[in-house]
Amino acid sequence: MHNYRKLTLIKIAMLAIMFVFIFSISSAQDVTTGQAVANVLAILAVSSVQDLDFGNILQGVTATVARTDAANSGIFQISGEGIANSEVSMYMQLPAYLWNSIPGSQDRLTIYFKNTDCTIDSTNGTPDVPGAGALVGEDPHNIPDTGIGGAANLIRIYLGGAVYPTVDQRAGAYSADIILTAAYTGD
Repeated sequence: MHNYRKLTLIKIAMLAIMFVFIFSISSAQDVTTGQAVANVLAILAVSSVQDLDFGNILQGVTATVARTDAANSGIFQISGEGIANSEVSMYMQLPAYLWNSIPGSQDRLTIYFKNTDCTIDSTNGTPDVPGAGALVGEDPHNIPDTGIGGAANLIRIYLGGAVYPTVDQRAGAYSADIILTAAYTGD
């Protein structure tokens, strides 16, 4: 019985040593918490500032508006917030015709955009005086990705074009939509 008592004391002592050892290891550990954070910025705002306006035209006489014409060129603006020069991808859906939608006398007027009819300005210039670094004479069918820049975080697109009325073109008002789509590229 004496051995049994001795063995029990040894077991209790070993158990106590293991307890101390386990708690000393666990008390040497520490835990901390960090965070994952992000700030989602406002989306890009795309607007048509000024319509591409050919004004009054004559049957059979081509009418052209230059991209540098401050009064008549089409002006589109993309604004956003965030890091300056965040790259923006832009796509213009350009019409092939303007339409006269008078009931019973519908007609179409051919419109054409040359591969130099567009200026992309991220410096807050004007159509006739684009800012330094503006992309002048670009193809509106293939607009290059551009950094949204300057203190105002904007891009302006100045658009020219030409209409070709036929000699028997119906009189009346003609129009068509020009659609600009823009999105951040992540670059």
